[in-house]
Amino acid sequence: MLGRAFQDLNRLRQISAAMARHGFGAYLERMRLRDVLGRDAPPPGEPLPPPDRSTAARFRTMLGELGPTFIKLGQLLSSRPDVLPSHWVDELEKLQDACPPVGVAEIRDEIERGLGRPVETLFAALDPVPLASASIAQVHRATTHEGVQVVVKVQRPRIREQIESDLALLHDLAGLLEAVIEETGIYTPTGVMEEFDRTIHEELDFSNEARNATAMYETSAGREFLVIPRVHKALSCDTVLTLDYVEGVKVSDVTAEAGFDLEQVARNVIEASFRQLFEDGLFHGDPHPGNILVLPGNRIALLDFGLVGRLSRVQQEALVTLIVAVALRDPETVARVLNRIGVPDARAPITEFREDIRVILDRYLGLRLDEIRSATLLRDLLDLAIRHRIRIPKEYAVLAKASVTIEGIIRRLYPKLDILEVGLPYAKELLLSRFNPSDASGLVMRSLLKLQGLAEDVPTQLSQILVDLEGGKFRVNVASDAIDRIGGHVRALAVLVFLGLLAAGLTVGGLVVLASGEGLLGGLALGAAAVLCAFAAAYHLATLRMRKISLRRWLKR
Repeated sequence: MLGRAFQDLNRLRQISAAMARHGFGAYLERMRLRDVLGRDAPPPGEPLPPPDRSTAARFRTMLGELGPTFIKLGQLLSSRPDVLPSHWVDELEKLQDACPPVGVAEIRDEIERGLGRPVETLFAALDPVPLASASIAQVHRATTHEGVQVVVKVQRPRIREQIESDLALLHDLAGLLEAVIEETGIYTPTGVMEEFDRTIHEELDFSNEARNATAMYETSAGREFLVIPRVHKALSCDTVLTLDYVEGVKVSDVTAEAGFDLEQVARNVIEASFRQLFEDGLFHGDPHPGNILVLPGNRIALLDFGLVGRLSRVQQEALVTLIVAVALRDPETVARVLNRIGVPDARAPITEFREDIRVILDRYLGLRLDEIRSATLLRDLLDLAIRHRIRIPKEYAVLAKASVTIEGIIRRLYPKLDILEVGLPYAKELLLSRFNPSDASGLVMRSLLKLQGLAEDVPTQLSQILVDLEGGKFRVNVASDAIDRIGGHVRALAVLVFLGLLAAGLTVGGLVVLASGEGLLGGLALGAAAVLCAFAAAYHLATLRMRKISLRRWLKR
């Protein structure tokens, strides 16, 4: 116990010294940690560093010096454009995860410890020279006894203990930092650390990556242009992962001179991405050039499944609605969708949010779809949501980051390719289940989007009212002589809202059925909607007549 305390104190000194060395001494002073460094402490009264690119670069260098845990923290932050400004994300993307290799004897020991059998009984051959050596794992090429070429990812010895020790210190530092920072935004240091804790433990358990790879292998079956390496379950555990070996050229290194059709490669990359988004609901969260190989025949292979994103059907549909609303330059629907998919930290005026979105969309007025950098636009919208204190789910943030990476790859491979044109058919297929996409550029689609949004937003808004009631934030200013009738009026309003939503649903359904050629069913649905509207109007008039008219109350308005 005492030895562990000395180790933690020594590690805290290392972290504090790195912070002081790279210009973050002001934070040490605020967290009351200057004394940890003794005579090496930075002078008191240092100003806080500005959040510019040079500060971000120093922060990246500091994380790299502090080792695997901090490198992984930087990588997590680089995948979350909703947490940090874009120039910080760009800097943290430069973090190098390479580490000196571990000797093959230790690697063999780790394999045997994890799989419980001698290496000779598991593999016919194991290459002693690693293909790659990173902060958490080392990768070796091997051959199974069936003659299959595989890669074996082995967790570095004692890395878990080192990470657990660093995590405990990071949790303490996050708590201190949160206590002394006046404004931390909607993402607090302790909140970020909790997410990092979950993420790093998932990454340390290779069975999670095995499940991700298996799921993507199964959903990609039948797509001849896409290769996902197969997991060898009998040769894998929580510290060892064995997959098929795939040989190819990094997508950043392919050239036409080498016999590749760059346009077709780019189309395959886009098609794989859109199919994963709109058909599978499972997408690669870190598609940097090192994780995409190009194979003969312009096929592509995806590697490294430690970070994947999952979208539910509702999230997929919200994404499509967002894309269509952007294409229609409809800031009202964009604001509504972002407000619905996110979690507002406070009650922000939707009007201001909508106007800020209009400003962003106006930048793209007059541009053709192929001239719009869709990934940049998506990131701008997410940044705006954060500024309005709307917490965006991690899946969308990972998607925004992955989209920027994919778009950069496409622009380098074949700049003339219209990304939206290639991807639009997949979005339309998903949209077809709810709307008729044939008039996606016209008035009917805009109206349907608003009807759909109304039906989905009312329950959310009612839930917000309940949250306000529970939190004591809901206030009603009443100036009426008929307080006893408020309950009746509320009940009448609830009936009208219910009838309105039902009529809206029948209207949407009727229009979709009519568009598909089923005139009778569509007419019946629209007729039922009309009957409901008439009934609602009659009910409203009846409730009005039942109220006593007070001239004095009317004059007081």
